[in-house]
Amino acid sequence: MSKVPLTVVGAEKLKDELHRLKTIDRPRVIQAIAEARAHGDLSENAEYHAAKEQQSFIEGRIAEVESKLSNAQIIDPKTVNAEGRVVFGATVKLLDEESGAEVTYQIVGDDEADIAKGMVSISSPIARALIGKESGESVEVRVPDGARHYEILDVSY
Repeated sequence: MSKVPLTVVGAEKLKDELHRLKTIDRPRVIQAIAEARAHGDLSENAEYHAAKEQQSFIEGRIAEVESKLSNAQIIDPKTVNAEGRVVFGATVKLLDEESGAEVTYQIVGDDEADIAKGMVSISSPIARALIGKESGESVEVRVPDGARHYEILDVSY
């Protein structure tokens, strides 16, 4: 499997989630299963079935997070010698040349993307258009409803 880019903050969030799943959620659901078993007949025990379903979800999520972390290529943009160019992890301030609106995006991994927080996936059209560009350059971003033109105002790491 190929390496998946991940920011330092994204990797820390995944590590924290994995720790919580293993130390809090897993023991809690094991205890719930034990309590449900103590009630007797398992075939008609809704608490037991719900706890087993939750255990299955937790174990699946643990496996998924461990897989993501093992395949992650953690990139800290501060350590990359980007010389002012847009790279993975960079925060980019843009000016929409048509509307005059300013927007700020951070380029992150696919799993970290959250447009409401200004975090766009490295595989998104806007990130692909920005990679390698410098402050002061104009870029054209192909979007489903045509093309948008942005001027890069600032690149920070």
